[in-house]
Amino acid sequence: MHGKKKRKSGPRTIYTAGIIGTGRIGFSLGFDKKREQPASHTAALQAEKRVRIVAGCDSDAKKLRQWGKYNPQARLFSSAEDFFFQEPIPDILVLAVNESEHLRLASEALFSGARLLILEKPVARNEEEGRVLRGLAVKSRTPVLVNHERRFARDYRLAQTLIRAGVLGDIQTVRGVLCSNLRVYTPDAEQTGAYSLLHDGTHLIDAIHFLLDAPETGSGGKTGNTPFRLQNPEMVRCTLAKPEDGGAYAVSNLTAFFQTQGGTQITLEISGRSRFFDFQLELTGTKGRIRIGNGVGAVYTGKESRLYSGFISLEKDPYIRFPKKTRYFRNVVKNAADFLDGKHNLLSTLDDGLAALEVIGEIKAEILRQYY
Repeated sequence: MHGKKKRKSGPRTIYTAGIIGTGRIGFSLGFDKKREQPASHTAALQAEKRVRIVAGCDSDAKKLRQWGKYNPQARLFSSAEDFFFQEPIPDILVLAVNESEHLRLASEALFSGARLLILEKPVARNEEEGRVLRGLAVKSRTPVLVNHERRFARDYRLAQTLIRAGVLGDIQTVRGVLCSNLRVYTPDAEQTGAYSLLHDGTHLIDAIHFLLDAPETGSGGKTGNTPFRLQNPEMVRCTLAKPEDGGAYAVSNLTAFFQTQGGTQITLEISGRSRFFDFQLELTGTKGRIRIGNGVGAVYTGKESRLYSGFISLEKDPYIRFPKKTRYFRNVVKNAADFLDGKHNLLSTLDDGLAALEVIGEIKAEILRQYY
């Protein structure tokens, strides 16, 4: 008896890609043996069969030369001006440069004729630049995918699914913690964007937006919905410290209190004096709790208490396991190719990036009002 013949699929569409910025996130993090790979734009593009890298650009000759060794088929450009004059322009353009260059280079990329722009977070140095960028994107009609990597990671997507399914009940509180040795904020760093409130705080805020962006469900999964705003004009508390390199006093610790339209209370705690790096979120609902972050993933649900008669206590659910491999960067490029194939919407948009900048702008305005 003969089996059914396999249907032959049509030829796969191959999309060309070019990358501006061959530094850490653009290239070299792909060699970090401790990170889940692919961990750079270059490595993620190489891992997608529907994408072929055809061009790279960096003003640092050494970085560009090293990148070229691993992409021998690609054209090399030492300036963005020359890069944008190439013909044909790649289908996908990746901007992996410092925040200070985002608006200038994105303005060129959006009108270059590319079919999709992949933009590193934060999308701009501030909310004002972000709005200009959004206006240019609308005018050019070029789609923008923002690398808010946690929106693509399987562990965060599982957490959102559990929230939507009502496993935690109604979300009451969210606590976001970010610890590093990078200054939290100082006005002196506005030009470069080299402060953690912007650099990593973008990820923290966007992850909360993503997890709370869920509809109400019949099983009691009310999230409170986004966006969230400061509870009142004075709900930001800071500690200032004199930086080692001189200059203005910098914010070394920050706590900000927010509330969503649905009443969910959100606390952000950011430290710039830690001798370790930590990124964690804790969401507590009426029925349980989720902890998720770098190397952390657990769900706690109500069980009959082992400590007190007649009480319910939270215990780690042994049946809900978070994936060790999150495929976060691989899924960014997969989403880009799926979008160009017409199979899926973009999972992280310019509007998402601007929403994070709006929260950061609100925090900065209150810091400047109170402390400078």
